[in-house]
Amino acid sequence: MSVTLAFLAEELGAELHGPGDLTVTGLGTLASARGDQLSFLANPRYRSQLETTGAAAVLLRADQLEHCPVAALVVADPYMAYARISRHFDTAPVAPPGVHPSAVVDPSARVPASASVGPNVVIDAQVVIGEGVVIGANTVIGARSEIGDGCHLWPNVTIYHGVTIGPRSIIHAHCVLGADGFGFAPGADGWTKIAQVGGVRIGADVEIGAGTTVDRGAIDDTVIGNGVILDNQIQVAHNVVIGDHTAIAGKVGIAGSTRIGAQCMIGGAAGLSGHLEICDRVQILGMSLVSRSITEPGTYGSALPVDKQDRYRRNVARFRHLDELHRRVRKLERDAGE
Repeated sequence: MSVTLAFLAEELGAELHGPGDLTVTGLGTLASARGDQLSFLANPRYRSQLETTGAAAVLLRADQLEHCPVAALVVADPYMAYARISRHFDTAPVAPPGVHPSAVVDPSARVPASASVGPNVVIDAQVVIGEGVVIGANTVIGARSEIGDGCHLWPNVTIYHGVTIGPRSIIHAHCVLGADGFGFAPGADGWTKIAQVGGVRIGADVEIGAGTTVDRGAIDDTVIGNGVILDNQIQVAHNVVIGDHTAIAGKVGIAGSTRIGAQCMIGGAAGLSGHLEICDRVQILGMSLVSRSITEPGTYGSALPVDKQDRYRRNVARFRHLDELHRRVRKLERDAGE
């Protein structure tokens, strides 16, 4: 798709410096953009690339305008502006409405004419599909599930029974929503499986990355709030609740019945133990282990940063002696007090 700078300036409310009839056909970085592409400068550290860019135009703040050798769109937040206009250059194919002949749709399911149902899709009994939904090839939607208007399910998604997805949500390939939670009762003869009778409720405008799993609730539902974004390969266990507009990076593991507040950010590969309460506006750094509830907003972390191997080994060896050192210091303090 090609758009003019005048069109983009009007959409963004930007101050245009350059010819309004100049067209751009794609996006590029400052270093690699061609003469028909739009770029952006959000971080001043890349100003040297701005000064030599081959882009047709650049989104930037007013204080960087004097360094721009090409047309410019001046905005308060270049990265947000880039995000807003990126949809004009999306290369994903547009799925036509209709049901592919190889799809299997139960007669009791409701599928509107505006929906697109791809090859080998299976839609089970009493499923409700909203207007304009796109369902990619080989996706399975279990009985009594509901998919809201404008959702996009990419290929090979598996949605178990009793899952509700709010409007405009995006579910990427190989996601599994509504599988059984890890619920077993120990006994003398081994483990007895506990039937997971809850469901999964996903809000509006949610995006869930490839390979992520969201387990169904043991009794009550597992809940993902509105505007939540989940990266690839995340494990959300049964009865977890994630508040609105929280962002969670890849390979995070959240154990059962933990409640995460709104507008939180959790870094990659962090682990959260079960039955915790994380309040709103908490940031957890990558690789952190959260074993206790967090009741005050702020930034939290627990992982050791990378270091030279010899120093890291010495520090680990010293760490093993911390308990012994603590006891010795306490004894010295008591002796000094006496």
